[in-house]
Amino acid sequence: MDAAHVVKVQEAKTHLSSLLTEVEAGGQVIIARGDHAIARLVPIERPTRRILGGLRVSVPDEFFDPLPDDEIAAWEGSLDEDL
Repeated sequence: MDAAHVVKVQEAKTHLSSLLTEVEAGGQVIIARGDHAIARLVPIERPTRRILGGLRVSVPDEFFDPLPDDEIAAWEGSLDEDL
């Protein structure tokens, strides 16, 4: 990784657009107040593209069998049981 470009606050305010172009190209910019670094501009990491159906999953045939009435009632919140 290349060394970060260090700029003072006033320079960052004046040249923000060109600094952002530098960051978009993969660079880093450190903004300093006096001799103290106070912020770093870095590119945002783009999420990796996810592939729909990329995970292999098997579902047993019983998964599609009808549920018993008491389980349906429990899912619907209408189960009349004493807790």
